Amino acid sequence: MTYRSPSPYAPQRRPRRAPGPRRTRGPRLTRRGRLALLLGALLAVAAAISVPLLLTLTPDEPAVEQPRALLVPEGWRTGQVYTAVDRALGLPAGTARKKATARGTALPLPAEAGGNPEGYLFPATYPVLAATSPEGLLRFMVDTAGKRFGAPRVAEGARAHGLSVYQAVIAASIVQAEADNPEDMAKVARVVHNRLARGMALQMDSTLNYALGRNTVDTTYEDTRSTSPYNTYERKGLPPTPIGNPGDQALDAVLRPADGDWLYFVTVAPGGTRFTADYEAHRANVAEFNANRSAAAAQ
Repeated sequence: MTYRSPSPYAPQRRPRRAPGPRRTRGPRLTRRGRLALLLGALLAVAAAISVPLLLTLTPDEPAVEQPRALLVPEGWRTGQVYTAVDRALGLPAGTARKKATARGTALPLPAEAGGNPEGYLFPATYPVLAATSPEGLLRFMVDTAGKRFGAPRVAEGARAHGLSVYQAVIAASIVQAEADNPEDMAKVARVVHNRLARGMALQMDSTLNYALGRNTVDTTYEDTRSTSPYNTYERKGLPPTPIGNPGDQALDAVLRPADGDWLYFVTVAPGGTRFTADYEAHRANVAEFNANRSAAAAQ
Protein backbone atom coordinates (compact mmCIF):
# COMPACT_ATOMS: atom_id res chain seq x y z
CA MET A 1 0.00 0.00 0.00
CA THR A 2 1.39 3.38 -0.94
CA TYR A 3 1.99 5.39 2.18
CA ARG A 4 0.40 8.78 2.49
CA SER A 5 1.50 10.87 5.44
CA PRO A 6 -1.13 11.28 8.17
CA SER A 7 -2.15 14.62 9.58
CA PRO A 8 0.73 17.12 9.68
CA TYR A 9 -0.10 17.71 13.32
CA ALA A 10 0.81 14.19 14.39
CA PRO A 11 3.17 14.57 17.34
CA GLN A 12 5.62 11.85 16.40
CA ARG A 13 7.14 9.73 13.69
CA ARG A 14 9.68 7.45 15.25
CA PRO A 15 12.68 6.26 13.18
CA ARG A 16 12.22 2.66 14.17
CA ARG A 17 9.22 2.31 11.90
CA ALA A 18 7.76 3.57 8.64
CA PRO A 19 6.34 7.13 8.67
CA GLY A 20 3.66 7.35 11.28
CA PRO A 21 3.90 4.02 13.13
CA ARG A 22 5.51 2.77 16.24
CA ARG A 23 8.09 0.04 15.85
CA THR A 24 7.21 -3.43 17.04
CA ARG A 25 9.06 -3.52 20.27
CA GLY A 26 10.11 -6.58 22.20
CA PRO A 27 9.01 -6.84 25.80
CA ARG A 28 10.72 -4.40 28.11
CA LEU A 29 11.76 -5.87 31.41
CA THR A 30 10.00 -4.32 34.38
CA ARG A 31 11.99 -1.77 36.26
CA ARG A 32 10.17 -2.46 39.50
CA GLY A 33 12.03 -4.75 41.80
CA ARG A 34 9.83 -4.90 44.84
CA LEU A 35 7.91 -7.99 43.81
CA ALA A 36 11.12 -9.48 42.44
CA LEU A 37 12.58 -9.02 45.92
CA LEU A 38 9.45 -10.66 47.30
CA LEU A 39 10.07 -13.63 45.06
CA GLY A 40 13.70 -13.70 46.18
CA ALA A 41 12.57 -13.68 49.79
CA LEU A 42 10.17 -16.53 49.12
CA LEU A 43 12.93 -18.51 47.46
CA ALA A 44 15.28 -17.83 50.37
CA VAL A 45 12.68 -18.90 52.91
CA ALA A 46 11.85 -22.00 50.90
CA ALA A 47 15.52 -22.89 50.64
CA ALA A 48 16.08 -22.37 54.37
CA ILE A 49 13.20 -24.67 55.12
CA SER A 50 13.87 -27.30 52.47
CA VAL A 51 17.56 -27.92 53.16
CA PRO A 52 17.14 -29.25 56.73
CA LEU A 53 13.95 -31.04 55.75
CA LEU A 54 15.66 -32.86 52.92
CA LEU A 55 18.18 -34.18 55.44
CA THR A 56 15.43 -35.71 57.57
CA LEU A 57 12.71 -36.61 55.06
CA THR A 58 11.86 -40.21 54.53
CA PRO A 59 11.39 -41.37 50.91
CA ASP A 60 7.62 -40.97 51.32
CA GLU A 61 7.73 -37.33 52.41
CA PRO A 62 7.49 -34.68 49.64
CA ALA A 63 10.05 -31.89 49.31
CA VAL A 64 9.07 -28.26 49.73
CA GLU A 65 7.95 -26.76 46.40
CA GLN A 66 10.12 -24.04 44.96
CA PRO A 67 8.10 -21.14 43.48
CA ARG A 68 8.64 -20.24 39.85
CA ALA A 69 8.70 -16.68 38.49
CA LEU A 70 6.30 -15.08 36.03
CA LEU A 71 7.58 -11.82 34.61
CA VAL A 72 5.06 -9.29 33.26
CA PRO A 73 7.01 -6.55 31.42
CA GLU A 74 5.86 -2.94 31.42
CA GLY A 75 3.65 -2.05 28.51
CA TRP A 76 2.30 -5.52 27.80
CA ARG A 77 -1.29 -5.59 26.68
CA THR A 78 -3.79 -7.69 28.56
CA GLY A 79 -3.83 -10.33 25.83
CA GLN A 80 -0.09 -10.84 26.24
CA VAL A 81 -0.49 -11.22 30.00
CA TYR A 82 -3.25 -13.82 29.53
CA THR A 83 -0.99 -15.83 27.23
CA ALA A 84 1.90 -15.68 29.71
CA VAL A 85 -0.37 -16.80 32.57
CA ASP A 86 -1.64 -19.77 30.56
CA ARG A 87 1.91 -20.82 29.74
CA ALA A 88 3.18 -20.34 33.28
CA LEU A 89 0.39 -22.48 34.70
CA GLY A 90 0.45 -25.05 31.89
CA LEU A 91 -3.16 -24.32 30.89
CA PRO A 92 -4.86 -24.43 27.48
CA ALA A 93 -4.63 -21.18 25.52
CA GLY A 94 -7.50 -18.85 26.36
CA THR A 95 -8.04 -20.14 29.92
CA ALA A 96 -6.86 -16.96 31.67
CA ARG A 97 -8.94 -14.75 29.39
CA LYS A 98 -12.06 -16.84 30.06
CA LYS A 99 -11.48 -16.69 33.81
CA ALA A 100 -10.92 -12.92 33.74
CA THR A 101 -14.10 -12.26 31.79
CA ALA A 102 -16.31 -14.92 33.41
CA ARG A 103 -19.46 -13.62 35.03
CA GLY A 104 -18.52 -15.10 38.39
CA THR A 105 -15.06 -13.51 38.40
CA ALA A 106 -15.04 -10.14 40.11
CA LEU A 107 -11.56 -8.63 39.82
CA PRO A 108 -11.15 -5.59 42.11
CA LEU A 109 -11.20 -3.04 39.29
CA PRO A 110 -12.38 0.58 39.46
CA ALA A 111 -15.93 1.20 38.27
CA GLU A 112 -14.60 3.24 35.32
CA ALA A 113 -12.90 0.14 33.93
CA GLY A 114 -16.25 -1.53 33.26
CA GLY A 115 -14.77 -4.94 34.06
CA ASN A 116 -11.88 -4.52 31.60
CA PRO A 117 -8.55 -5.20 33.38
CA GLU A 118 -6.43 -3.47 30.72
CA GLY A 119 -4.02 -1.20 32.56
CA TYR A 120 -4.49 -2.99 35.90
CA LEU A 121 -2.46 -6.18 35.38
CA PHE A 122 0.50 -4.55 37.03
CA PRO A 123 3.92 -5.29 35.49
CA ALA A 124 6.16 -7.08 37.97
CA THR A 125 7.62 -10.49 38.79
CA TYR A 126 5.13 -12.85 40.42
CA PRO A 127 5.72 -16.16 42.26
CA VAL A 128 3.90 -19.16 40.79
CA LEU A 129 3.25 -22.48 42.55
CA ALA A 130 1.59 -25.66 41.37
CA ALA A 131 -1.59 -24.69 43.23
CA THR A 132 -1.73 -21.19 41.67
CA SER A 133 -4.94 -20.58 39.75
CA PRO A 134 -5.32 -18.15 36.84
CA GLU A 135 -8.00 -16.24 38.72
CA GLY A 136 -5.80 -16.00 41.81
CA LEU A 137 -2.81 -14.82 39.81
CA LEU A 138 -4.81 -12.20 37.90
CA ARG A 139 -6.36 -11.01 41.15
CA PHE A 140 -2.86 -10.66 42.63
CA MET A 141 -1.88 -8.45 39.67
CA VAL A 142 -4.99 -6.28 39.98
CA ASP A 143 -4.56 -6.02 43.74
CA THR A 144 -0.97 -4.88 43.18
CA ALA A 145 -2.13 -2.24 40.70
CA GLY A 146 -4.82 -1.12 43.12
CA LYS A 147 -2.23 -0.55 45.84
CA ARG A 148 0.10 1.35 43.49
CA PHE A 149 -2.60 3.46 41.86
CA GLY A 150 -4.60 3.89 45.06
CA ALA A 151 -1.88 5.81 46.85
CA PRO A 152 -2.94 9.33 47.93
CA ARG A 153 -0.14 10.91 45.87
CA VAL A 154 -1.63 9.38 42.70
CA ALA A 155 -5.10 10.79 43.34
CA GLU A 156 -3.64 14.18 44.24
CA GLY A 157 -1.33 14.25 41.23
CA ALA A 158 -4.09 13.23 38.83
CA ARG A 159 -6.48 15.81 40.27
CA ALA A 160 -3.85 18.52 39.80
CA HIS A 161 -3.99 17.83 36.06
CA GLY A 162 -7.78 17.61 35.93
CA LEU A 163 -7.76 13.82 35.62
CA SER A 164 -9.27 10.95 37.54
CA VAL A 165 -6.92 8.18 38.65
CA TYR A 166 -8.26 5.96 35.86
CA GLN A 167 -7.60 8.68 33.28
CA ALA A 168 -4.08 9.06 34.65
CA VAL A 169 -3.56 5.32 34.10
CA ILE A 170 -4.83 5.70 30.52
CA ALA A 171 -2.36 8.54 29.92
CA ALA A 172 0.42 6.48 31.52
CA SER A 173 -0.28 3.58 29.18
CA ILE A 174 0.23 5.93 26.21
CA VAL A 175 3.43 7.34 27.69
CA GLN A 176 4.66 3.78 28.31
CA ALA A 177 4.08 2.90 24.66
CA GLU A 178 5.57 6.08 23.21
CA ALA A 179 8.77 6.57 25.25
CA ASP A 180 11.85 4.46 25.93
CA ASN A 181 13.33 6.06 29.04
CA PRO A 182 12.20 8.06 32.08
CA GLU A 183 13.40 11.41 30.70
CA ASP A 184 11.45 10.99 27.47
CA MET A 185 8.45 9.68 29.42
CA ALA A 186 8.26 12.96 31.36
CA LYS A 187 8.44 14.94 28.11
CA VAL A 188 5.89 12.79 26.26
CA ALA A 189 3.59 13.18 29.27
CA ARG A 190 3.95 16.95 28.95
CA VAL A 191 2.98 16.73 25.26
CA VAL A 192 -0.12 14.75 26.24
CA HIS A 193 -1.09 17.32 28.88
CA ASN A 194 -0.42 20.25 26.53
CA ARG A 195 -2.51 18.77 23.74
CA LEU A 196 -5.39 17.93 26.05
CA ALA A 197 -5.30 21.45 27.50
CA ARG A 198 -5.50 22.97 24.01
CA GLY A 199 -8.27 20.67 22.84
CA MET A 200 -5.96 19.10 20.25
CA ALA A 201 -6.25 15.50 19.14
CA LEU A 202 -3.44 13.43 20.66
CA GLN A 203 -2.69 11.73 17.30
CA MET A 204 -0.68 8.91 18.87
CA ASP A 205 0.14 5.90 16.70
CA SER A 206 0.22 3.71 19.81
CA THR A 207 -3.52 4.17 20.35
CA LEU A 208 -4.21 3.54 16.68
CA ASN A 209 -2.24 0.30 16.74
CA TYR A 210 -4.21 -0.77 19.79
CA ALA A 211 -7.42 -0.01 17.93
CA LEU A 212 -6.30 -2.21 15.05
CA GLY A 213 -5.14 -4.99 17.37
CA ARG A 214 -1.58 -5.06 16.16
CA ASN A 215 1.99 -3.96 16.57
CA THR A 216 3.15 -2.71 13.23
CA VAL A 217 5.92 -0.91 11.40
CA ASP A 218 3.51 0.77 9.01
CA THR A 219 0.60 3.10 9.57
CA THR A 220 -1.18 4.50 6.54
CA TYR A 221 -3.47 7.45 6.01
CA GLU A 222 -6.33 4.98 5.63
CA ASP A 223 -5.52 3.56 9.06
CA THR A 224 -5.95 7.01 10.58
CA ARG A 225 -9.54 7.11 9.28
CA SER A 226 -10.55 4.23 11.57
CA THR A 227 -13.84 4.79 13.40
CA SER A 228 -12.51 3.15 16.58
CA PRO A 229 -12.75 5.23 19.78
CA TYR A 230 -9.03 4.46 20.21
CA ASN A 231 -8.20 6.38 17.04
CA THR A 232 -6.77 9.57 18.54
CA TYR A 233 -6.25 11.02 15.08
CA GLU A 234 -10.00 11.32 14.64
CA ARG A 235 -11.18 11.68 18.24
CA LYS A 236 -10.04 14.24 20.76
CA GLY A 237 -9.26 13.43 24.35
CA LEU A 238 -8.00 10.22 25.90
CA PRO A 239 -9.07 6.81 24.58
CA PRO A 240 -11.74 5.01 26.61
CA THR A 241 -9.36 2.59 28.37
CA PRO A 242 -5.64 2.09 28.83
CA ILE A 243 -3.83 0.61 25.82
CA GLY A 244 -1.48 -1.53 27.90
CA ASN A 245 -0.31 -2.05 31.45
CA PRO A 246 1.97 0.82 32.52
CA GLY A 247 4.59 0.74 35.23
CA ASP A 248 5.41 3.17 38.00
CA GLN A 249 7.76 5.33 35.91
CA ALA A 250 5.17 6.01 33.22
CA LEU A 251 2.56 6.89 35.84
CA ASP A 252 5.02 9.13 37.67
CA ALA A 253 5.71 10.94 34.38
CA VAL A 254 2.00 11.70 33.99
CA LEU A 255 1.75 12.95 37.56
CA ARG A 256 4.97 14.97 37.38
CA PRO A 257 5.64 15.79 33.72
CA ALA A 258 8.62 17.79 32.56
CA ASP A 259 8.23 21.53 32.15
CA GLY A 260 7.83 22.60 28.53
CA ASP A 261 5.46 23.95 25.91
CA TRP A 262 6.02 21.03 23.51
CA LEU A 263 3.27 19.85 21.19
CA TYR A 264 5.29 17.61 18.87
CA PHE A 265 8.04 15.02 19.15
CA VAL A 266 9.93 12.77 16.78
CA THR A 267 12.88 10.43 17.20
CA VAL A 268 15.23 11.32 14.39
CA ALA A 269 17.80 8.67 15.39
CA PRO A 270 18.13 6.09 18.17
CA GLY A 271 18.43 7.98 21.43
CA GLY A 272 17.63 11.27 19.76
CA THR A 273 14.03 12.32 20.36
CA ARG A 274 13.30 15.98 19.67
CA PHE A 275 10.47 17.89 21.29
CA THR A 276 9.19 21.23 20.04
CA ALA A 277 6.22 23.59 20.14
CA ASP A 278 7.03 24.98 16.70
CA TYR A 279 5.35 23.19 13.81
CA GLU A 280 7.95 24.26 11.24
CA ALA A 281 10.73 22.97 13.47
CA HIS A 282 8.80 19.74 13.81
CA ARG A 283 8.51 19.45 10.04
CA ALA A 284 12.28 19.85 9.76
CA ASN A 285 12.77 17.15 12.38
CA VAL A 286 10.42 14.84 10.50
CA ALA A 287 12.35 15.51 7.27
CA GLU A 288 15.56 14.51 9.04
CA PHE A 289 13.91 11.37 10.33
CA ASN A 290 12.73 10.48 6.82
CA ALA A 291 16.20 11.08 5.42
CA ASN A 292 17.75 8.87 8.07
CA ARG A 293 15.22 6.16 7.41
CA SER A 294 15.82 6.29 3.66
CA ALA A 295 19.56 6.08 4.17
CA ALA A 296 19.17 3.09 6.47
CA ALA A 297 16.89 1.36 3.97
CA ALA A 298 19.41 1.92 1.17
CA GLN A 299 22.08 0.22 3.24
